[in-house]
Amino acid sequence: MDTLPFKVIKTSKQYYKYCDLVWEMLHLEKKTKYDEDVIELLTVLIEKYDDDHSTHVDLDPVELLIALMKDHKLKSVDLAKFLEVSTSLVSDILNYRRGFSKAIVRKLAERFKMRQDAFNRPYRLNPPVTPPPKKQASKKKPVKAQVRSVSKTPKPDKKAKKALKTI
Repeated sequence: MDTLPFKVIKTSKQYYKYCDLVWEMLHLEKKTKYDEDVIELLTVLIEKYDDDHSTHVDLDPVELLIALMKDHKLKSVDLAKFLEVSTSLVSDILNYRRGFSKAIVRKLAERFKMRQDAFNRPYRLNPPVTPPPKKQASKKKPVKAQVRSVSKTPKPDKKAKKALKTI
């Protein structure tokens, strides 16, 4: 009796081995029918293992994205380039100020080989920060600041002022 070339995944070592194999086979220039069947079988086995061992089920989409970025050693700048968006948008998403657009959900699901619903679940955004209300101006007139002369020239006395007026 022949042994099967592939078995149900039971360990993370086996999981990563199959993932690497699928990755290599997907990038073959010419695939045979056998290669396509192996890719399909391994994909089913990998997805089954993912479903059974997913640790990301309880995470909201932002927490999931942060965990995936950490796992894949991605910075927000790298993610912004991949998503073709600004770094400020990525920052807003990671800080719960903005939500995921449909296009971003599609790109993330494709990039991380996940279902779109992982990033499309509802979660709570932080409310925008509103500035404190302005204080109402009081009806009193503002006090004018007194300006002192810095020059050292003496001020004219009363007699000098009278003399200046007559001129």
